[in-house]
Amino acid sequence: MGVVLSGYLEVPDEDIKTVTDHLPDHIRLTLAERGCLAFSVRADPENPNIYLVDEEFSDRSTFDAHQARVKASDWGRVTAHLSRKYKIS
Repeated sequence: MGVVLSGYLEVPDEDIKTVTDHLPDHIRLTLAERGCLAFSVRADPENPNIYLVDEEFSDRSTFDAHQARVKASDWGRVTAHLSRKYKIS
């Protein structure tokens, strides 16, 4: 059974440039991961401080591998302090 994560990342004004600079590489690397079925991170058109996140992985092991990769990545390092509100199903 697949794993779906949806929610958002809160990005203060002072972190928007860092997020936008690192986001393309984060998206590229995630889409290349085994088991990644869908992945999207994009600015909310109504609130530039909210980045909407939707991702789907083929199973729990590929999702867990993604989470581990992200924590060890540049993206994980530069966004670790940002507030995240996610629902995983």
